[in-house]
This record gives sequence, C-alpha cells and structure tokens, in this order.
Amino acid sequence: MKALVLSGGAGTRLRPITHTSAKQLVPVANKPVLFYGLEAIAEAGITEVGIIVGDTAEEIREAVGDGSRFGLDVTYIPQAEPLGLAHAVLIARDFLGDDDFVMYLGDNFIVGGIAGLVEEFRADRPEAQILLTRVPNPTAFGVAELDGDGRVVALEEKPKRPKSDLALVGVYLFTPAVHEAVRSIQPSWRGELEITHAIQWLIDQRRDVRSTTIRGYWKDTGNVTDMLEVNRTVLETVEPSVEGADVDDDSEIIGRVRIEAGAKVTGSRIVGPVIIGAGSVISGAYVGPFTSIAQNCRIEDSEIEYSIVLQGASIAGVRRVEASLIGHDVEVTPAPRSPSAHRLVLGDHSKVQISS
Repeated sequence: MKALVLSGGAGTRLRPITHTSAKQLVPVANKPVLFYGLEAIAEAGITEVGIIVGDTAEEIREAVGDGSRFGLDVTYIPQAEPLGLAHAVLIARDFLGDDDFVMYLGDNFIVGGIAGLVEEFRADRPEAQILLTRVPNPTAFGVAELDGDGRVVALEEKPKRPKSDLALVGVYLFTPAVHEAVRSIQPSWRGELEITHAIQWLIDQRRDVRSTTIRGYWKDTGNVTDMLEVNRTVLETVEPSVEGADVDDDSEIIGRVRIEAGAKVTGSRIVGPVIIGAGSVISGAYVGPFTSIAQNCRIEDSEIEYSIVLQGASIAGVRRVEASLIGHDVEVTPAPRSPSAHRLVLGDHSKVQISS
C-alpha cells in the first residue's frame, strides 16, 4: 500500500504568511503540520509516499528530503497548478501503479493517526473508504449523505443546502478502481476535478464505498483560527522539560513548559502549556498558555498568549499580544506615542485590528 500526500495549493486563507512559506510547513508546537501527517503514515506501516508539490516545491523538498527521517521513501510529483484532488490522483498514476493507497491532505491534522483505518481497509478492501466528522458549518466542506444503514449514497462539494452535517475529513483510501473514476469525471464549476465527484461516480457504478465517522479531533489548518486551535490541542500533550536551557532564579515556570536546549529565560513568567525553541531569548516577559515560540526568537518586556511565533521573530516592549500568528523574522515594537497615528507596512491580503 502507498500514500499520496497533497502539499500543493496556494494557502490563500493563511496569507500573508503563505506569500513566503508553504502552508503545510507552518509549525504547530514547533513542528510543521505536514510532519504530523507523514509520521501518521509511517505509523500505519506505509513506506512509499508520493508528495504532490506546486509553487512551494523546493521548500517542501528541503524540509522533507528523501523521507528517511520519517522512515519513508518519498517521491515528488509536480503539479503545474492546483486543479483539484482528483487531478492529483490523475497525475500520480505512474507512481501509484496498481497499488491500493491512502490520500492524505498535507494541511490536515488528525489526533490518533490513521493506523486503525488503514488496517480496517486492508482487511475489507472496499473500492473507496472515506472519513467523516460532524461539523457545525457543513457548507464549507464536502458533505456525505448516508442511508438508514449508514452506507454512502451521495456526496456534494460545499453545498449551499447540505443534506447532513457529515463533512469529509482530508483522508481517503482507494483501490485502483479510483483511476477509472478520475478519468470519467468532468471539471466542476470551480474548474477543478473534484474527488467527491470521483467517489460519487464509484457510488453510481454500484461500487463498494464505505465511510467511517470519527469522533476524535480533526482540523483543516487552512486558516489562522484553526491553526491556533490545533496548536492548543498539541501543546496540551507537551511534557515539561527545561534541560539544557538557561533559566535564571528570577523566572517563574508554571505547568507544562518545554524550553529547548540553548534557549535563555531571564526575569520572566511562563505559564504552560508552552514550548520555546532553541536559541530563543525570553527577557522580562510573560508567556501565557497555548503559545509556541520557534527557534531564535526574542520576546522582551512583552506579554504574549495563545499564539504561534515563527523562527527569528522578535517582540519587544509590547503589551499585549494574543491569538496571533507571527511570521518568520517579524519585528513587533510599540508605535510612537506622538503624533497620534498608525504607521503600517503590511503584505497583501493582511488583516489588521487597531484600537482607536
């Protein structure tokens, strides 16, 4: 069995961060979201992985390499433009061959992994098996309709009037039957080959399409709100550790706090769950719960909580920062008190809230 991991796409909902970085590499608890998926695939006993890459191909290649660090053998499959999930299956035909495979969206996060699902699929081998979860806003997802016996009878992509609250999670399992399905469908109104249409084709052909409704935690980390929520969830599992870090006697460390070797904390209060990366300096600061600070950052005379700070960023003299995603090498400082004005240098599609 093989795996097909989708790591293309523009990441428009995470702009401006994704103007300069792949959305799958934005870190959760200081580890890229993509890595959690690759680890889950390896834990399921799958070793051959094809990664669909687009404009951020070089960044993905540099981060993942040949996959050996995960116990995987990785093949990169270029996609000229994001033309849909079914299109990704279409262009991966040579890599997939006649093997069964799991398709995993690289910006999805599932607590508990997929080992049980893969084992179930290997035992029964339906033509397709999908994961579902109940959501409060099904219009934003692909939605499944089940009959009285729980069989999948219909799928619809982002319906205006959804027939259920069961959304498709970004993990799918297929036999080679799906290759005929993706060749048999036409682009949707979005100009994309939808995987929901391919699965619907299998249903219409009376093929065996099954579903599993998960009750564990799942998130599509495509926007800042969900990214922060996933970060919160992962940080709740952090084991406290300050070995190798330089923490002075004037600092207070409370709860689940992991400070990596080479970090320095002086005159600060840190309340977990928190992770602070190697080489970062925390001075005269308060770092509150559910905050991850990457490597080589500087937090000085500031307060921050429920946030993600990426590598090389600095926050100095600022009170207070919360529910924020701070990009690589960003500098956050107080605005001049006089004259009374705001001076902004913002990337495309930025969203800014200012107290007047």
